[in-house]
Amino acid sequence: MSELVGAQSRIFVAGHNGLVGSAMVRGLASSGYRPPITRSHNELNLTDYSATEAFFESERPDSVILAAGVVGGINANNVMPVKFITDNLAIQTNVIRAAFRVGVERLLFLGSSCIYPRDCPQPIKEEYLLSGPLEMTNRPYAVAKIAGVEMCWAFNRECGTKYFSVMPTNLFGPNDKFDLKDSHVLPALVRKFVDAKVSGAPMVQLWGTGTPLREFLHSDDLARACLQLLSSSDSDLDWLFDRSHPPLVNVGSGNEVSIFDLAKLVASEVGFSGTVQWDSSMPDGTPRKLLDSSKIRSLGWRPEVPLVEGIASVCREYTQSALKGVG
Repeated sequence: MSELVGAQSRIFVAGHNGLVGSAMVRGLASSGYRPPITRSHNELNLTDYSATEAFFESERPDSVILAAGVVGGINANNVMPVKFITDNLAIQTNVIRAAFRVGVERLLFLGSSCIYPRDCPQPIKEEYLLSGPLEMTNRPYAVAKIAGVEMCWAFNRECGTKYFSVMPTNLFGPNDKFDLKDSHVLPALVRKFVDAKVSGAPMVQLWGTGTPLREFLHSDDLARACLQLLSSSDSDLDWLFDRSHPPLVNVGSGNEVSIFDLAKLVASEVGFSGTVQWDSSMPDGTPRKLLDSSKIRSLGWRPEVPLVEGIASVCREYTQSALKGVG
């Protein structure tokens, strides 16, 4: 295990209440790490550089997992493009700068597969970054994440740090967002089908045509990949820290499913027997998005949570909240 990130390291998990951040906290605990440093948004506004700098000066973490940010599906990206680009740029810039100021040597920045061009060859390799136009429905978010990748690369080249970016595929798991205004596709499907089942509605309307292909990964599987990268020695990651290219690595399940078939899986799990109406006037987004995850697999990592099993757990989580009137 690297001397940089061991079981006794002081690790700051930014965004610990979210889908990815909470998975990182669970992963650290199950792997025997000391409890990480955390702050809620109410305790620390990461868009405020002075507050962020003061926090780092006080806590002086050894390593950082940067999972904080503004996230959402197609609707949220369309409705709030200003927030998606400005807040994400501010958070990642403030955290990376403050981390460097106090001597953090290894930082993991959570990106997104939407950084890749809309019409990439499949499966998508890391070197396809900036090789073509982005998908317009999430361009502001993608540009912010690309800037984060570039910032990690710039610090590595100029300052000798070990900052890198992980590009996960579509994620799901505990603590996801079920609000239809800003949720991703899987929790949105879960909410719609559970609500229809509970209310006795005969029909569910879904966006698009159902034809896009997507790859899904449980957030706990992503956390295991991230911890493997953080705890690997520099020699094992020489391909990642080669300064001739951006320090990023894809993490995906390797399995694709159409949105149409995904909807069928969710409906079956929920027990919804009504009809589904597809609104083809609404955007589909990128037609296909399958990551080449051969680099992370070369370290021995493999996903462990099957999609059907993961869907069942997400359905149970939302059903419990819906029956309590929380959804």
